[in-house]
Amino acid sequence: MDSTRPAEALPAAAGQGADAMRVGLIGRGIQGSRSPGLHVREAAAQGFLLSYALIDLDAAPWAGQSLAQALERAETDGLAGVNITYPFKQEVLELLNDLSPDAERLGAVNTVTFKAGRRLGHNTDWSGFAENLQRGLPGASMRRVVQMGAGGAGAAVAYALLHEGVERLTVFDLDRPRAEDLVGKMNALFGPGRAEVGDELAGAMAAATGLVNATPVGMAPHLGSPVAESLLFPDLWVTDIVYVPIETQLLAAARSRGCQVLNGGGMTVFQAADAFRLFTGREPDPDRMRAGFLREIEPAA
Repeated sequence: MDSTRPAEALPAAAGQGADAMRVGLIGRGIQGSRSPGLHVREAAAQGFLLSYALIDLDAAPWAGQSLAQALERAETDGLAGVNITYPFKQEVLELLNDLSPDAERLGAVNTVTFKAGRRLGHNTDWSGFAENLQRGLPGASMRRVVQMGAGGAGAAVAYALLHEGVERLTVFDLDRPRAEDLVGKMNALFGPGRAEVGDELAGAMAAATGLVNATPVGMAPHLGSPVAESLLFPDLWVTDIVYVPIETQLLAAARSRGCQVLNGGGMTVFQAADAFRLFTGREPDPDRMRAGFLREIEPAA
């Protein structure tokens, strides 16, 4: 496909009508996303139509298109907004007119709304992660947490963890300068010494009370685990932002080692609820959204 020519106009989703409110998701390898169901079901429960398009830059008709082209097409075609996922949460910043305070502090965007000819960037990843952590691991020790990944999602996770009271956050990333940049931003926001770049994983894990995977490792096609099973131990809590599959290799290994585990499904639901509010101006019911999500993923769980 000619990468200089935008893909054809986005149609409304089948069965949802041309008069449906239209939103979407831009990313790579997103055919397994559960975001469409979360938004469409909540709109239906509130009595209106909503169409949610998957704008997958790894799949036809979008393969070969750039993020800029996809965003332009979504805006031109009248979508109310789009979610942004891997690997574009930081790249999208230069294509926006304004940022919410949280998105500006984080330097990452997962939701864009189109209003009055302007593109507004928001971050609901951090609030979604924080809500999932509060509900799923109440009372968990926040003394020392190891975080794998310092990309766009990692920025939101780090912000949420420190916001929730983590005393010392150790960040590992294959791209060390990226980890250093994230740690610098977090210490500027939350105080010197609250975050550090990890140098030696085994030592950091031995001192940790919690572990968070904020990388795509565990999600097809990035199968595997970011941490060796031998580094996991019963007093550790472990959570993952990956939700397809809902039980990642990391979580399965952690469960087998006696760790308290939390999957990424809740983060997905709660960030979607916040994005739904931004897209539609309506108040979502997160518990209803969660119940529908669990019914959808049950066959794959």
